[in-house]
Amino acid sequence: MAAFHPVSGEPVPAALENALQAKGFAFVDGAAMREWLERSGSLDDWERFAASWNDLHLDTYMGDGGRYRRRRHAVFAAQRGGEPVRQPHQPHWQARDYNPLNGGIERWFEPVEDAIATGHSLATILRFGRGLFDALAPQATDWKIEVHQFRIEAAKDSPGKPTPEGMHRDGVDFVLVLMIDRHNIAQGETSIHSLDGQHLGSFTLAKPFDAAIVEDTRVFHGVTAVEPIDPSRPAARDVLVVTFRNRTANVA
Repeated sequence: MAAFHPVSGEPVPAALENALQAKGFAFVDGAAMREWLERSGSLDDWERFAASWNDLHLDTYMGDGGRYRRRRHAVFAAQRGGEPVRQPHQPHWQARDYNPLNGGIERWFEPVEDAIATGHSLATILRFGRGLFDALAPQATDWKIEVHQFRIEAAKDSPGKPTPEGMHRDGVDFVLVLMIDRHNIAQGETSIHSLDGQHLGSFTLAKPFDAAIVEDTRVFHGVTAVEPIDPSRPAARDVLVVTFRNRTANVA
């Protein structure tokens, strides 16, 4: 699938809105995504931001018994047009209808470190998302924003599963998946399906800043397992997942 690029000088929401309205998802090339983010704020602490993936904690809630996923979690809130504000630490919860593998319980993950949560890079990403999704959802006035740092690890004869629940929705309005880095990793193809199961597109987040943006109420998404290129070395896939849920509507 071809990457989605901005038109020079065109506002981010206007450029992406057509693609999202037409298909319910968009793949944004890393160079374009970085350009758009830098229109929303600073990325001057990006190296520290990306390095924080080296200090994630094991996800012990995996229903498949897997020990291949590390993560941190934080919750923010934003009014329409306003700056996202971090909320007190709280559990992540999904209904089993959306996550039959790990849903139905409160999952308490280690919080995103304060230095990362208050840093420029994350603030810029959240500001970008809030602006884009404000434009896509004019009825929304109050966003619940969940931030997930994920590292999926893989080893010889032990592939890592970015979406162990399979093709799914998250139970929110919008999902932004931003590639942070890949270390000695092969595979990890993202697929998008319509609600009736039709395959709509596939792509791979292959380099930093490559992004997938999904309208969660309209499509399913999933990612294939990842494997090490060189089984003798550590292998990991690092992504940031940010979800936006309109709290002024009845969203499960």
